[in-house]
Amino acid sequence: MAALTPYTYIRCPCSDVSAPGRPLDGSSPMAAAADDNGAGDDDDRTFDPRAPRSNYSLYPLEYLLYCEDCHQIRCPRCVAEEIVSYYCPNCLFEVPSSNLKSEGNRCTRSCFQCPVCLGPLAVTSLETKPDPSLLAAPDNAAAPHAGPYALTCSYCHWTSAEVGIQFEKPNGIHAQLAKLRNGGATRLTAKERKERRKDPAYRTQAAAAPAPATAGGEEGGPSSSAEVLDLETQFANLKAFYQGQLADPNSADSGLAALSDLGFSSPTSLSRIMSIYTGGGWQDKKAKSRVGAMREALEPDEGLQPARLDESAAIDRLRSEGHGATASAAQLRDQPPNLGEAHLHGRARFASELRPIPYLLRTKRSKRCPVCRHIISKPEAKVQTTRFRIRLVAGSYIPSIAVRPLPLSSSSSSGSGGSASGPAVVPGALLEPLRPAHYLLTFKNPIFEPVRVTLGAPARTPGRFASKVTVLCPEFEIDANTDVWDEALKESGERDRDKDRRRRRGEEGGGQSSSNNPHHSQLEVGKIWERGRNWVSIVVEVVPASLRLAPGDPPLREDEDVLEIPMFVRVEWEGEAGGDDVGAAAGRDAAKEAREKRELAYWCVLGLGRIKQT
Repeated sequence: MAALTPYTYIRCPCSDVSAPGRPLDGSSPMAAAADDNGAGDDDDRTFDPRAPRSNYSLYPLEYLLYCEDCHQIRCPRCVAEEIVSYYCPNCLFEVPSSNLKSEGNRCTRSCFQCPVCLGPLAVTSLETKPDPSLLAAPDNAAAPHAGPYALTCSYCHWTSAEVGIQFEKPNGIHAQLAKLRNGGATRLTAKERKERRKDPAYRTQAAAAPAPATAGGEEGGPSSSAEVLDLETQFANLKAFYQGQLADPNSADSGLAALSDLGFSSPTSLSRIMSIYTGGGWQDKKAKSRVGAMREALEPDEGLQPARLDESAAIDRLRSEGHGATASAAQLRDQPPNLGEAHLHGRARFASELRPIPYLLRTKRSKRCPVCRHIISKPEAKVQTTRFRIRLVAGSYIPSIAVRPLPLSSSSSSGSGGSASGPAVVPGALLEPLRPAHYLLTFKNPIFEPVRVTLGAPARTPGRFASKVTVLCPEFEIDANTDVWDEALKESGERDRDKDRRRRRGEEGGGQSSSNNPHHSQLEVGKIWERGRNWVSIVVEVVPASLRLAPGDPPLREDEDVLEIPMFVRVEWEGEAGGDDVGAAAGRDAAKEAREKRELAYWCVLGLGRIKQT
């Protein structure tokens, strides 16, 4: 069984199911959930770190933020995020938010990923390697490369030439790829489709051309019932067709209108039905002329796409090439639908039908407090920088807690009963059941004000195996965080004064200098183990429970042998009051001298180690 390194998790208050000012009823399911998690109205209930809801409320201190207005801890689940900027992770080009609706949420430059391994693709020339003697021009300038060009992956050596896609220019790859199908066939853009639909010559040619007997057909040719449409073309044709029907609703034609004379298929039928309840009465509507019904699409130019149920070609190819030639589920998921093959409606089947994938845009986001809407984290809008304009991390406002085993000699006495303690706890070793162990908790104050800390821990840990817990010093004060250089100058000044004092007394060479570290060899209740500039260390004594199971008991669950101590931490300090709290009549000096009492209370979980199974 692997050992466990001691850790500290802090509980975010957003996991409380009880809303402020709305007490929970004992019969409601939310009250039952609050009872299980220890988040009910009773303040004496102990937080259970093994409850199912606790997995979503405990975070390391590095993951938490702090709101200065609400004076509360904020976790990544309870903050409100706002998008600051969009950018491409490959070229680091910032994309305006106005271009997202027209161009989508993918990079429209020459940034593509390999459809096989998702590696970056580079634009390379497909021309034959020239003679080395002809690489330099008379003016010592390198000879330019000529087309065609292709996208090449340097990891799996996939190239777009394998699917028949080649480019004429090395730049503007996204615009060129939008006009090409796999195999090199051209595809019209939305603007070209709209212009072609308005061309009278094309309409005359399309009406005179007979429908081909075979399936397929190029998109650039005349319109027919067998023409293959991709998603973009079909949607554009359907949209133009229905807009024309809405513009002329009285033009009834064969189709759905022949099925019923009630006019339920009319585009304005819903508005007529709603007007019965919102208008003056349905008698007035009878006098009006009935609106004609819409007809269905009959041609590919109107958006008609016949279903193709013949799978014989795909089956024959699968038999000849095998399962290895098919595309995996991950590759199909990464393929954008609007860039897929037309006859598959954006879903490829074989690896040879995969197309290059444009890079998905990333975002920079700012975070706000969900209660007061105060900004607690805001990055720089510039893509190239990783700095933050505002970053209110919780580690700069609440004391950090470090846990480590306390090595004690056999002569040291226990703080609770005065009996001799067992062997020292080896870091990373398993805890012996029913044998006292001591751990050192070090609280470090990050703010520039002295704080008073009050700790509360249950006498027995919650769960099936209850361990005994004793906090030897539950109340203590931590000095303010000062500058390191000021502390060094202060200590050097004290040493100089002590040296002068010893010189006056004639003790310059004799005697042992006093130590500023009050390290105790005895464990005493209510006494601090060690104190520093802005940190305090106290001792916690635990007696691990026995994991022996009785006959018929269920086996140990996952991590049930981990000794976790829920601890309630209450921090109090005095800070400078704001201008509103001081009052308008108070002067500037009074505002500086005004102090207000602040406090912060939260639950934390101390993971000490694993208990040895006997």
